[in-house]
Amino acid sequence: MTRNILMTVTNVDYFGDGKTRTGLWFEEFAVPYITFMEKDYHVSIASLNGGEVLLDPQSENFIKDIKWHEAKKVLENTEKLENFDCSMYDAIVFPGGHGPMFDIAESEIVGRFVSEFYKNNKLIAAICHGPAGLLMARKEDGDYIVSGKRVTCFTDKEEEFYHKEGLLPFSLEEALKARGAIFEERGVGEINVIVDGNIITGQNYQSSQTFADTIVEYFSK
Repeated sequence: MTRNILMTVTNVDYFGDGKTRTGLWFEEFAVPYITFMEKDYHVSIASLNGGEVLLDPQSENFIKDIKWHEAKKVLENTEKLENFDCSMYDAIVFPGGHGPMFDIAESEIVGRFVSEFYKNNKLIAAICHGPAGLLMARKEDGDYIVSGKRVTCFTDKEEEFYHKEGLLPFSLEEALKARGAIFEERGVGEINVIVDGNIITGQNYQSSQTFADTIVEYFSK
């Protein structure tokens, strides 16, 4: 069965210091995107501001970029998230990179979209820093959607390992815990994908293929 997937990505390409580059982590976008396309899913690409989405330069790889050419091409001109009708989609998917910590994390539009997906029991999936997209979303009773849910994200230990913790506005791991999430992590760089109801989260870019396969498996049930 064809599925309609709304992949929502960051527009931010610098950390808060205005000097250090970040952006979308390419593998976390390209691997799910290609996996979805191979399954004949219909995939739309959204960002908050629309337009071109820039990649974290540390996530680019010449050989893989050839393989992922089509995935890079669709990032050249994204549509604004506010222009989409979430009722037309079966899932909303948030790839990571550190960029989402600066725009998606505090977006009321993202919060409304994710809340609507949750209300209608549609799939919400996020990897690495993509779970920043879950922070603003609430249930109809006002509680956060992650409250009582098993989730993961790029961990504090991984931030420290890659020396990024000082560049971030907050800890995503701690923000999820503060909203009542049951946080589950594995070691630095270990594959970890958590499924709890209609929420799927992945810990890091190493989990990209498992994350994509888990989404496909979710829809095959």
